[in-house]
Amino acid sequence: MTLEIFNYDFMQNAFMAGTIAAVFAAVVGFFAVLRGQNFASHALSHVGFAGAAGAGLLGVNPATGLLILTLMAAMGMGVIGEKAAKNDTAVGMVLVFALGLGVLFLYLYSDFAGRAMGILFGNLLGVSRQLIKNMFIYSLLGFAILAFIARPLLFVSLEPELAEAKGISLRFMAILFLILLALAVTEASQVVGVLLVFTLLIGPAAIAIHCSKTVWVGIGLSVLLGVGFVWAGIVLAYCTDWPVSFWISALSFIGYLLARNFRS
Repeated sequence: MTLEIFNYDFMQNAFMAGTIAAVFAAVVGFFAVLRGQNFASHALSHVGFAGAAGAGLLGVNPATGLLILTLMAAMGMGVIGEKAAKNDTAVGMVLVFALGLGVLFLYLYSDFAGRAMGILFGNLLGVSRQLIKNMFIYSLLGFAILAFIARPLLFVSLEPELAEAKGISLRFMAILFLILLALAVTEASQVVGVLLVFTLLIGPAAIAIHCSKTVWVGIGLSVLLGVGFVWAGIVLAYCTDWPVSFWISALSFIGYLLARNFRS
């Protein structure tokens, strides 16, 4: 394998976009696993599909529609709180309705149907420099919020009852974190698509938690794994002409299986 892969602009864009998304998703995903909110990322990605499809129908960039609707859903989930989160039937019906809306939007605008594959499974090799700039801005905003709430968020995630007794608002922290999760879902969707968000957002974090004993080491390992999976996925896709999303999901799955065996 030579360095000729970097001679192509679209490959350079893929590495830049993939790295940005992987780093941010790995950090946010670690807190999601720690807080037991894996399902929330899955839910937001499904809602995001409807947002992306609806944006296409209105002539707006799909990534913008995905971000707006996931942010709205995240804030709604945060405000409603634990009662809704524990009602799997209600949440499941909302997700089904969101997917149905996405299908309807694609049907109403048939010219947009060709971009459905990119929304569902990602199109990392087709990202633009403008999208990369937007992703970088979203990441900076997300990390700024995370830097502000990192310590109380960690406290709330590990000891919620004690944190509440100390005067920390669990609902406020939940809303802020779900906003971060919405940003991470939006970025990860550009790499692996809304259906495979779990593989980039939760996969590296779950592996890191199995293989580390401290939070900060775990976050660092999660980032290294996320970036490694994306880079390796791009290279393997270049060599085999198979989808990048497949390779990233396969590497994440294999890594998780190895981590489970390592822990046991």
